[in-house]
Amino acid sequence: MQAEPHRRARRRHEIAAFPLAPCQIGRRRGYLPTIRRTTWSSRRIFAISTDTCRLYLITPPVIENPYEWVKTWETTLDAGDVACVQIRLKDLSDDEIARMVDILRPPAQKRGVAVLLNDRPDLAFETGCDGVHIGQEDASYADARKAVGDGIVGVTCHDSRHLAMEAGEKGADYVAFGAFFPTSTKEAQYHADIDLLTWWAELFTVPSVAIGGITVGNCRPLVEAGADFLAVSGGVWNHPEGPAAAIKAFNRILAGG
Repeated sequence: MQAEPHRRARRRHEIAAFPLAPCQIGRRRGYLPTIRRTTWSSRRIFAISTDTCRLYLITPPVIENPYEWVKTWETTLDAGDVACVQIRLKDLSDDEIARMVDILRPPAQKRGVAVLLNDRPDLAFETGCDGVHIGQEDASYADARKAVGDGIVGVTCHDSRHLAMEAGEKGADYVAFGAFFPTSTKEAQYHADIDLLTWWAELFTVPSVAIGGITVGNCRPLVEAGADFLAVSGGVWNHPEGPAAAIKAFNRILAGG
């Protein structure tokens, strides 16, 4: 019998959160809210369920002919459940990033998928994204929160329990651990153990994102360990049967198949 994911031991936790952005309305299971550890009276309380791990899709590092590629983007998003997308494009000017966001953001938000921009809180706000993902060498959490306001702020924590607890205390909406497997998408300087996800799931309600070399073939242990989201790039875009087939395959596994 398949082991029960550790996430199920913390089902229906109540956490303090801001109201969902319009594109997130109705996302009650595995959505990415703006989480706080405080219980200020001015904030609404949402009882959310994290008993289902969901996909967090990252764009390819390079997108050529974006006006043509957007068809692939739409087909991929239509293939199955995707909670969130991160636009992660390197070595582009601010204007180029803004143009790419203008192409990729509307199809995702139209489908109820939250859109995050990598590294750049200032551009995330200016381009209408739902939030930002920051690394340890990017903008500080305080600067990111100031830039996006009530938007989502996720923080890379590598393999560090200390960095994750620090991010959670500051108010991060999720913490990202990894890399769990070898990856060609981004040079991995840190390698996380799967038991890190179990430790986090047993102690904290802030969602965790597993990242790094995740594929259809190796993702199941991460789900069983308690990851709330699987951040996937090459595992979708380089799938031998195409990205839509990858989304369907991931969703079958996340549904317990």
